[in-house]
Order: sequence, then structure tokens, then C-alpha cells
Amino acid sequence: MEKVSKDILEKAIKTWGTHAQLLMVLEEMSELQKEILKNVNRGKDNLDAIIDETADVEIMLEQLKYIFKIQEQVKERIPVKLEKVKARLEG
Repeated sequence: MEKVSKDILEKAIKTWGTHAQLLMVLEEMSELQKEILKNVNRGKDNLDAIIDETADVEIMLEQLKYIFKIQEQVKERIPVKLEKVKARLEG
């Protein structure tokens, strides 16, 4: 994923506040979930909506990591999690 500008993250958090942005993370994840369910359960052709909501979620996850100062911890944890997936696939 292309990195979200630190300046944009800081300005969004300063403008709308930490609490509002944390709630927005949940709202955007919910919107993505809704679009996936429409696609899977109803067979809706909504790929554009899934793309848009995925982009929104990725942006908000960057804010989440910035708010909690966990960018490096998440980056380090991803390979560990992928190894677990690999082990399940192989075993």
C-alpha cells in the first residue's frame, strides 16, 4: 500500500479528534463489510464499492496505527501472522 502522508494523518486527527477518527475506523470497516456481504450473499456486482471501501479502510488503518504509535509493531507482526497462515495451509 502506498503510504498515507504523515501530514494528512496529523491534520485529520487534529481537525476531527482522536475519538472521532477511532470511531471512523469502525465505520469504514463496517461499510466494507456491508459491501462484501452484498457481493457474497446477494451476488451484487459492486466491485467499485468494494474498491472504494477497501481504500477507505486502509487509510483509516494508517490513522489507527498513527494514533496508537504502533506502525513498527504492526509491520513486525505481519510476517509472523503470514507464517501462521502458511503453516495452516501446509499442515
